[in-house]
Amino acid sequence: MSKYAINQKTIGEAVANGGVLVVAQWEAKDGQADRVADILDQFLPEAQRDPGSQLFLIGRNKENPAQFLFYELFRDEAALKAHAESDYFKTYIAGQALPLLAKRERAQYVLL
Repeated sequence: MSKYAINQKTIGEAVANGGVLVVAQWEAKDGQADRVADILDQFLPEAQRDPGSQLFLIGRNKENPAQFLFYELFRDEAALKAHAESDYFKTYIAGQALPLLAKRERAQYVLL
């Protein structure tokens, strides 16, 4: 899997203005983890270029490579909505990755 933390901003710059933080956990179905990783390799650069995305990180569990963890910080609710309605999200996530998952959990937070 390629680098998942590619970004031009520092963490401090990304969080300076607050925003909506989404933390998600995925678990791929048996035999699908590498395919999910390949899809995420294509998806991540698009997500990081999204103008409403302040920070977008994806990690893969070292002990269980079928598990993925997302930290996504968006400028505001409108930016989060635009992300979910984007062509790249519909193509890679809704169209390709979600059918390969056994589990998907998401929670939203506001930075303090």
